[in-house]
Amino acid sequence: MATHFVIEGLKATIEDKEILKGIDIEIKGGEVHAIMGPNGTGKSTLASALMGHPKYEVTDGKVLLDGEDLLEMEVDERARAGMFLAMQYPSEIAGVTNSDFLRSAINARRGEGNEVSLIKFIRQMESKMKELEMNPEFAHRYLNEGFSGGEKKRNEILQMMMLDPKIVILDEVDSGLDIDALRIVAEGVNSMRSEDRGFLIITHYQRLLDYIKPDFVHVMMQGRIVKSGGPELAERLEKDGYDWVKEELGIVDETVGEQV
Repeated sequence: MATHFVIEGLKATIEDKEILKGIDIEIKGGEVHAIMGPNGTGKSTLASALMGHPKYEVTDGKVLLDGEDLLEMEVDERARAGMFLAMQYPSEIAGVTNSDFLRSAINARRGEGNEVSLIKFIRQMESKMKELEMNPEFAHRYLNEGFSGGEKKRNEILQMMMLDPKIVILDEVDSGLDIDALRIVAEGVNSMRSEDRGFLIITHYQRLLDYIKPDFVHVMMQGRIVKSGGPELAERLEKDGYDWVKEELGIVDETVGEQV
């Protein structure tokens, strides 16, 4: 059965300030949805709230993955259900190697008694690292410690490829990437497109969408989706910016507070 992800009327606050004011998005397996918008409109808040970051309080709405209510789950349960978030600023974890982290994450999803064999894991990891043009030594380095921005982003895509999630949220994964790294990251994402998986890509720039062709583009302002369309919408935003959207919809102030 193809993946089906539904966000319905999602509202969320941070420190009692409402940031998300009713988000509605439906993603079917095989689809790529892109969210674009000015700084401070709640795009990263959406990613964090979906994943269950404790800083953000969901006050209303539904989030369903294949009929399961994700809002009733803890963060680890959401991950095991098939959600994956590639963060804008990946964390460093000293003392834990990439390979140990990934194998533990995979086994947590597979469950006790169904752990992946060491040989199979190593072969798969080596193959995916080769696809991403990553130095094999990165498997034995501490998670993201001392990695450049581009190396961290490739490592996020490696995690995505190894964990095989149902819904992938990419929060400004193109931030700070040069052209070569952007191409490699995009190729990794494109290789994972299937009916078993949907993508929600948060980005400021059209350039990522030149490599990862979206099916739908949504413009987010003031904590809401204010306009949706196809890939041509991203091209128009790249050409003309957001002023025409604000003028068309009568939006005076596009921000909802601090950038989060």
